[in-house]
Amino acid sequence: MALRTPLIIVNLKTYPQGYGDAGIALCRDMAAVAEESGACLAAATSAVDLRRYAHKSGIPVLAQHVDAVPTGAYTGAVLPEAVAAAGAVGTLINHAERQLEWPTIEATLSHARKAGLTTVLCTADVEATARGAALRPDYVAVEPPELIGGDISVSTARPEVISDSVAAVAGSNVPLLCGAGVKTQVDVAKAMELGAAGILLASGVVKAPKPRTVLEELVQGL
Repeated sequence: MALRTPLIIVNLKTYPQGYGDAGIALCRDMAAVAEESGACLAAATSAVDLRRYAHKSGIPVLAQHVDAVPTGAYTGAVLPEAVAAAGAVGTLINHAERQLEWPTIEATLSHARKAGLTTVLCTADVEATARGAALRPDYVAVEPPELIGGDISVSTARPEVISDSVAAVAGSNVPLLCGAGVKTQVDVAKAMELGAAGILLASGVVKAPKPRTVLEELVQGL
């Protein structure tokens, strides 16, 4: 199951609702909403759950992180080839909670590509978005870190981050996702109006009392 735009990626992080049986139940809700709406919904999961979710959830699954290491003696590393073999379609790279230096970002992109993974490079601002897009990831996801997990979305608090990031990636033809504080259909619709190709979000879905209801609302904003 390949990713396509418009796209919603839900990062399950390590929330209690996002791993084990609870997490797969959430992914199956995502699969049902995707089937009903025709939208593309994908989940970024922990390495521990990745294989199970990839084969049992009914949606595309990404790793939350991979390491820029080859096969060999790298105990504890998340190997891109192992992620692909487990059934993941791609990986997040440089999430705000797992930031990397630029040389490591480049190396990670290279390793992930060789393993056949779709790459979603996370960035914090317009400057990083432009620099990241030049490295030709499959997607760039801009998320101002100060808004992540908050109650005000980037499309409301700082819409210029989206519009300026869209302009920054225009020459590279890399689709732009956006996130940070996105929780409602209005948030999604504003982001799409500003030129985003999709959304990367987490707590607004994962921690919601009724995540399926939230997802059904969010896809209407696409």
